[in-house]
Amino acid sequence: MSSPITTHVLDTALGKPAAGVPIQLDILADASWQELANGATDNDGRLRDLLPSSFPLAPGLYRLTFDTGAYYNGLKIRGFYPYVSIVFEILHINEHYHVPLLLNPFGYSTYRGS
Repeated sequence: MSSPITTHVLDTALGKPAAGVPIQLDILADASWQELANGATDNDGRLRDLLPSSFPLAPGLYRLTFDTGAYYNGLKIRGFYPYVSIVFEILHINEHYHVPLLLNPFGYSTYRGS
């Protein structure tokens, strides 16, 4: 079983998964962000093991921060967004949360996946 929070990054400019993107997961606690985990996307652009499958989610605000600058520096491409942070709210702790990032050097979009 995978992490209760997963993500993947697709490079829409290149038309392929974005491998090696560093990602950090934080939770908002006591009015400040606290790191829960970090990792990097695999060759398929996915990060499936960010948290242990048994990790007890709590209701609250979470933030995924993608180090897109490091990714594009590795490709020798100059992008506009050095980091992308996605803040989302977890209300139902027994659900799986998949938060993909569609990325290009000058824009991005996200959605709640399945």
